[in-house]
Amino acid sequence: MIGCVDVELTLAEKRKLSTMLYKARKVFGTSLLDVGRCHVLKHDIRTGSAKPVRHPVRRLGPIERAEVSALIKQMLKAGIIEPPNCPWAAGIVPVRKKDNSIRLCVDYRKLNEVTRKDAYPLPRIDETLDALAGARYFSTIDLLSGCWQVELTDRAKETTAFITHDGLFHFNSMPFGLTGALASFQRLMERVLAGLKWNTCLVYLDDIIVFSRSADGHIERLARVFQRLRTAGLKVNASKCRLFRKEVQFLGHVVGQDGIRPDPSLTEKVRNFPVPQCLAEIQSFVGLASYYRKFIRGFAEIAKPLHQLAEKRKPFQWTAECAAAFNKLKEMLVSEPILRLPDFNRPFILDTDASNIAIGAVLSQLDDKGREHPVAFASRTLTRAEQRYYVTRKEMLAVVTFVERFRPYLQCKFVPRTDHGSLRWLQSFKNPDGQWAR
Repeated sequence: MIGCVDVELTLAEKRKLSTMLYKARKVFGTSLLDVGRCHVLKHDIRTGSAKPVRHPVRRLGPIERAEVSALIKQMLKAGIIEPPNCPWAAGIVPVRKKDNSIRLCVDYRKLNEVTRKDAYPLPRIDETLDALAGARYFSTIDLLSGCWQVELTDRAKETTAFITHDGLFHFNSMPFGLTGALASFQRLMERVLAGLKWNTCLVYLDDIIVFSRSADGHIERLARVFQRLRTAGLKVNASKCRLFRKEVQFLGHVVGQDGIRPDPSLTEKVRNFPVPQCLAEIQSFVGLASYYRKFIRGFAEIAKPLHQLAEKRKPFQWTAECAAAFNKLKEMLVSEPILRLPDFNRPFILDTDASNIAIGAVLSQLDDKGREHPVAFASRTLTRAEQRYYVTRKEMLAVVTFVERFRPYLQCKFVPRTDHGSLRWLQSFKNPDGQWAR
């Protein structure tokens, strides 16, 4: 585990870290047979008066069949599944993983249709990442087969039954693919780490990140998190832990002392994305690129041809304008600068601008040396009615739109900037009315 460290630690700090990890050794799992069993809560499935659904056995080739049988035996031995006597039977879908092993997925679509939904929210990713501002040390902790560590209620077990050539089985712990599973998992993790979230660690489902400003403080925070997990009966995947890092991958981003940037493994998918040939492919690309729109100045204006092409009511026609937008987004995603994480003790600067088809903004801050660093970019296209606004009205729309968009950052002092001099006249309006007042 010490090999995961990529920051310089003193001999005393290394010894302290080794001692802490030795004391926490029982929290680490090593295999499917070593998956934890959490007692904090059980996942429930409420189907009301819905009739049970039964699927036929899915036919598999001889190789897949043997692999599924071997996995079933492991899961039975680990107590994750057991043979039931129930009327439910979902089909299976074996999925090949990166390491060429089989993941047993179950088709729970019919069950999900009749399951009562859980409204428990997942954290906002932007708010979660913002909480890491100022940290110098980072560690990420990954749970070992996280869902399988959550037990099911007795009535939920029979609804998870699935059928294979080896027979009928149901889960004792929460399987992948259930509606409400993510809500239950997030609720569980927030109960387990209550009082530590936001100031010691952050948690998004089974991804945990511990952050601190000092090395000693980081060891103490890791110890508290490991203790909470162990007390709850949860196990950690030792091979996927990354301790004492200058930067780590978290929620599709790389977070470090200097700021935040897109995860190269995901932007590589954008860079290698083939030229779209149909509506589904263009929608997939736009969705992938949009996840990182806050890193791209003027994203909305650049991507407008692609958004228009992605509208279902229009015929698919790849034009030179679409190709230019496609290539520009690829280029910018792999070359944009790192964004600074926000410091809420410093004032923000909000630059806004408007063009004939879009409005945009840059949120930034000054560092100790007076250098300006972007925190986020934002933009959107104008509606047809807004495109007919005169220039000053468009510029004012940009100010109002992005003050509202960045409201969580602008609760205290901030500096609005625009290159449109006419907006300065607003300060001399004694009784503005209509849209100007709004």
